[in-house]
Amino acid sequence: MPKDLDQPEQEGNKESREERAQDLSEETGRGRAGVNIPSPRRGNTPQASPPRFVSVEELMETAKGVSNMALAHEMMVNQAFVMKPVELPEGSFERRVKEIMHKAFWDYLESQLNEDPPSYINAIKMLSDIKEALLSFLMPSHDRLRSRIEEVLDLPLIQQEAENGALDMGRLARFIVETMGSLCAPCRDGDIRKLREATELVPLLKAIVSALDLMKMDMVNFTLTTIKPHLMQQSAEYERHKFQEFLEKQPNALDYTEKWLRDAAEDLQEGGASASGAALLTPSPPLHSVHNHAFLRLLKWDHASETFPETVMLDQARFLEMQQEAERLVLLSSLLLIVYTTTGDAISGLPGLMDTLKTTVNAIIMDMHTPSFILEEALATIGEKLCVELSQCLSKHGHAPYSPERQAILKGQILATARPDNTVRKVMESRIQNFMLASLESTQPKTPPPLPGGLAPVGKELRELAVRFSRLVNFNKLVFSPFYQKLLQSALMPAEHPSCDA
Repeated sequence: MPKDLDQPEQEGNKESREERAQDLSEETGRGRAGVNIPSPRRGNTPQASPPRFVSVEELMETAKGVSNMALAHEMMVNQAFVMKPVELPEGSFERRVKEIMHKAFWDYLESQLNEDPPSYINAIKMLSDIKEALLSFLMPSHDRLRSRIEEVLDLPLIQQEAENGALDMGRLARFIVETMGSLCAPCRDGDIRKLREATELVPLLKAIVSALDLMKMDMVNFTLTTIKPHLMQQSAEYERHKFQEFLEKQPNALDYTEKWLRDAAEDLQEGGASASGAALLTPSPPLHSVHNHAFLRLLKWDHASETFPETVMLDQARFLEMQQEAERLVLLSSLLLIVYTTTGDAISGLPGLMDTLKTTVNAIIMDMHTPSFILEEALATIGEKLCVELSQCLSKHGHAPYSPERQAILKGQILATARPDNTVRKVMESRIQNFMLASLESTQPKTPPPLPGGLAPVGKELRELAVRFSRLVNFNKLVFSPFYQKLLQSALMPAEHPSCDA
């Protein structure tokens, strides 16, 4: 929960928008790329509602609810979501303690089994845990295997055999390994093979326990995959319920979402007025248009100076990744378009050339969003490499040599794309934005809209990006639609009922 909830009211009123945004980011487990700097044109900075006193119990319960909401959300929107064993950081205090405790346990178990006569106290406790794990993997139809496990791992009988010196731990371990082999996923066949080859008892038992932990994770992930299609609606309702609980504790938790929607509405209205040449405000745009344009704005978000809306904060990293992918496709398509328009018909339709040029450019701009990337240097390198490849291609197909003058023109146009106001780059950016918006508004998701001109070379990547974007947006709408409906109506209200002095 945000830190201001348990502070006196007079201190809470001093809380800045940046602190509230950072607190919400910490609750959802996502980092913050930056804080909000409102646009001077807007002048509608969200105002904090007065905080109220909240008990420690409420704080803990709400924090737990937000954490659970984040997990449920991750399961739904992450197509590659899997549960993994917890890995403590290398060299951490927790990891050293865990390693020491495990070593002490296995050393003690080995000393017990090496006594004369052997002591099986801890070994039998371990067999009980292993038996419980094996039974947990069984399906209702596994009646014969269940009976076999109950028969061989009969703990009272094992206890009697231990007391009479007749217990064969090696036989039980081999049975356990074979049973695991019949229940494990195919990806664990290599682990089972190693268990069958083990000859020493304690290392074998240790490896069995480790393999069982992996099999438990496999079972959890299999179950998640199986039931995931049935969880979509329930997950949306669960997230909506948890967010409502959070909203009741923090009434101003939608301030940045409201500003985000209001800004989108103003952009649409200003765009309509500009297109029509009208001096007055145009009629309010439809709610769904404002909503879709608001999501499109997330692909051009300034993460360094604008606070992300609260309702999409869990997905900020995903939207940032898609934004960077869209920017890479803008640059890639711009450079390829420049090559073909500058070089002319000589290379038009040559088989394999487009793929070769695309691979060359892609390899250089793939890391364009890393701190060490320098755009001007990369573009200079691209110009040199493309001139070499084009010269070789023209010579191979019997065309006139690629003259130094034409090479200079091509390199100059390529370097010019470094400027944000470059005409080619702005045109390709506009076309990609329009394609993403058309995909979002499409009533037939399985039939993508036609590609605008010049985007065919990046068509595959662009369609995949549009699918990911639409899927994420649609799930977010499903979760937060009641909140958005209310905020959108509020955002459009001033335009529908202008004040007298407007």
